[in-house]
Amino acid sequence: MKKFFEEFKEFALKGNVMDMAIGVIIGAAFGNIITALTENVINPLIGCIGNPEVTGFVIPLIKGQEINLGALITAIINFILMAFVLFLVIKAMNKAMTIGKKKEEEAAPLTRKCPYCKSEIDIEATKCPHCTSDVTAA
Repeated sequence: MKKFFEEFKEFALKGNVMDMAIGVIIGAAFGNIITALTENVINPLIGCIGNPEVTGFVIPLIKGQEINLGALITAIINFILMAFVLFLVIKAMNKAMTIGKKKEEEAAPLTRKCPYCKSEIDIEATKCPHCTSDVTAA
């Protein structure tokens, strides 16, 4: 049982799990901001076109039931805004990640091809370990 808790502690304190937990918390808080933006800014602007409140788009049915199209429209707008902002954030993060990788790719190669057997050999090798041919050091 002690080993189980040690493994769980190691798993829970890994960077990936902690990063994911922080991402979920920030995502939930950001979702609240998007919802407030939709309900307090976008819905009133849409309401200026017709109905004064988007959530008021309701289709009455029999026995007091109703279809609330306004709530659906609000949820769709929230989703589109959230997806767009997440797209921009991920695109910026990917761009930032590639900046560091370009410098690594520009480093001098560590291997080269043998002119005889075409296998990869060390850049400083004078004899191919695969075909034992003499090759000139680069």
